[in-house]
Amino acid sequence: MIILLLGSGGREHAFAWKMIQSPLCDTLFVAPGNAGTASIANNVDISPTDFDAVKALVLQEKVEMVVVGPEDPLVKGIFDFFKNDNELKDIPVIGPSKLGATLEGSKEFAKEFLMKHNIPTAAYDSFTVETVEKGCDFLETLQPPYVLKADGLAAGKGVLIIHDLAEAKEELRNMLVNQKFGAASSKVVIEEFLDGIELSCFVLTDGKSYKILPTAKDYKRIGEGDTGLNTGGMGAVSPVPYVDSVLMEKIETRIVKPTIEGFQKDGIEYKGFVFIGLINVNNEPIVIEYNVRMGDPETEVVVPRMKSDLVELFLAVAYEKLDEFKLEIDERSATTIMLVSGGYPEDFEKGKIISGLESIEDSIVFHAGTKLDNGNVVTNGGRVLAVTSYGNDFQEAIKKSYQNIDKLHFDKMYFRKDIGFDLL
Repeated sequence: MIILLLGSGGREHAFAWKMIQSPLCDTLFVAPGNAGTASIANNVDISPTDFDAVKALVLQEKVEMVVVGPEDPLVKGIFDFFKNDNELKDIPVIGPSKLGATLEGSKEFAKEFLMKHNIPTAAYDSFTVETVEKGCDFLETLQPPYVLKADGLAAGKGVLIIHDLAEAKEELRNMLVNQKFGAASSKVVIEEFLDGIELSCFVLTDGKSYKILPTAKDYKRIGEGDTGLNTGGMGAVSPVPYVDSVLMEKIETRIVKPTIEGFQKDGIEYKGFVFIGLINVNNEPIVIEYNVRMGDPETEVVVPRMKSDLVELFLAVAYEKLDEFKLEIDERSATTIMLVSGGYPEDFEKGKIISGLESIEDSIVFHAGTKLDNGNVVTNGGRVLAVTSYGNDFQEAIKKSYQNIDKLHFDKMYFRKDIGFDLL
């Protein structure tokens, strides 16, 4: 098969790494890709949201399947674009319809879906610039800390958790009146704070059947001990050690099944990943959010643990035969540590030469924000590389990743030295 993968991050490099291992994958294009995908596939310099350019590439190269990595093209409706185009309609797209992608594109839509289908989630209300003072009144009814979420896509940075009521009111006005997150915060969801341990549950569905992928836990904050600003993710661990069969059974019956059944009841066409962000409160799983694609950096630990052929799995999704597919998982643990640019998640410089990649042993390096420049691999984003390792438990895997990180270098390179600290 000739396959096109859309995206340029660590998630896409992990997908590409796994897909080219399949005997079914003859040629893999990645648009736009990064320096890591360039070494194993064919990068094409087009934006995943330029649907006309995607169409031209698909027709020119006779692409037979499109796998969508990031949320943006999904929220903008790439699935529907293919479905409604006579030249493209027979080419499967792995990713939900535009309506399905609204689960990530709008926090309010997701909350309404959760409430409608009786899926456990935190109490909430939503506000606009016109109702900002009502929002301030609503904050007074809650116990601190206060959770403010930009309704739209804000690259994983649109959630604020604030302990002081006056500051929470100020930030609400900042988001709505001053458009702190631009159009993404033209509406803000305020919800009650849930105290527990977060984890991610990944589901792949063909709209009827589903497979639950390995659990993972990522670490969002830039500083050690989970302090400082939120990022796109600083590391991840899979499986999550405290998730036992009892908790998994609750997650499946109370959350996964009603979610997939909800798609069917609401007429939502959905062939792709459902990322369910959960919090475990006294052994009761509660949904924090939905994403409509795999997480990053969780993909870098989940995909390496999948023994099954990823292309075969995607074909089962495309042709609604997922119930016939036997998903095989590696029993070992996997961990990944993110190396980021100095200054991230705020201002950082690009173009720093990366050295040491050729000396990595017993770990996989997935490129996130990199590109090729005059034969050198250079930094091209905030999150630069993800160093993934296997181990009999997560401590052994983490140790391998840190040993290999010692061999890597770029100017102002930063990483957290405590990934997994809360699982010990």
